[in-house]
Amino acid sequence: MNWKFWSKKKDTPKKKKSAVREWTDAIVFAVIAATLIRTFFIEAYVIPTPSMERSLLVGDFLFVSKVNYGARTPITPIAFPFAHHTMPLINTKAYWDGIQLPYYRLPGLSDVKKGDVVVFNYPMDADSPFYRPVDKRENFIKRCQGAPGDTLSVVDGQVYVNRKIAPNPPGEQMEYSYSTNGVDLNPQITDELNITLYEGHTYQAMTKESADKLKGYSNIKSLKPILSQKGISDPNSAVYPTNPGHPVGPPNLMLNGKQPDFKWSVDNYGPIIIPKKGWTVKLDSMTYPLYERCIRTYENNKLEVKGNDIFINGKKTDSYTFKMNYFWMMGDNRHDSDDSRFWGFVPEDHIVGKALFIWMSWDDNAPFFSKIRWSRLFNGIH
Repeated sequence: MNWKFWSKKKDTPKKKKSAVREWTDAIVFAVIAATLIRTFFIEAYVIPTPSMERSLLVGDFLFVSKVNYGARTPITPIAFPFAHHTMPLINTKAYWDGIQLPYYRLPGLSDVKKGDVVVFNYPMDADSPFYRPVDKRENFIKRCQGAPGDTLSVVDGQVYVNRKIAPNPPGEQMEYSYSTNGVDLNPQITDELNITLYEGHTYQAMTKESADKLKGYSNIKSLKPILSQKGISDPNSAVYPTNPGHPVGPPNLMLNGKQPDFKWSVDNYGPIIIPKKGWTVKLDSMTYPLYERCIRTYENNKLEVKGNDIFINGKKTDSYTFKMNYFWMMGDNRHDSDDSRFWGFVPEDHIVGKALFIWMSWDDNAPFFSKIRWSRLFNGIH
């Protein structure tokens, strides 16, 4: 830009830019513009796992809005453009964490609502040996089932929020056990009903609508959902806060010398109160295991237990007031989802954005000329 436009003197003629200089300027401008768009407005993602089936399928490409909840300003500002946390091919860090900025979110169009499909950074990366800053952790996509201050429970696979039945996602999928009269399921029928097959097992995953249709076939003798029992802890599928597959960090969960057994499972869970900014929780042998991770890891406090006493930042206490809002996220494919039932709450500073619509859908398992799922293109996400 010619900042001397106000001058009455005639400017000297400018040298014409070389082709290399013009291309360099164009590329720099494009990178800066694209980075700003990805950071503050909209970004593309792809679904890598079946945890959201059948609402979202593996190979769905999404646009995710940063505007809806307000864009999160960069926490790790020095990073290579278009690389999330790892450089392609050379597998080195794509960012420098020598500078870390405080969490801040621009004003958005709305808060995260129950039922929204949300992209967020994986909370358990905080305990990973490959520790990364919040905004450089793996991106997960799940459905918000509980908002700050809600009381959530799961009873026989049905989610309840504040003692009321929560609306079930349109593509929610469960595992069903079945038996036949000796005639196997026709592959054409399983394709038509969008049934997820598990080879060698007498159970399959499907929506309730598909299950109701499958019951009507003459070769199906019985069909029922597979649900974990109430009041029994399943060591093969232990859930938060005592899940051994997702360690909750160095301090033990014991207070008064006991580790509580909540007897919760994936299909019968809670009730549990989701922390809200400004909410004060009384810490005792039942609440301490549920909230110690939020207090220690997400809100950066030094937490110690000495006998029956709890110390936060060196001060003995029996309560804590939360500094952030938290959310409860679950996959629509309820028995094939790594979600809040296994690792707990999602802090507000981990929220990336709201999934808006599918712009491309690619099926790797389909024949070459059928790989694009045309019927899914530009579908909104509900």
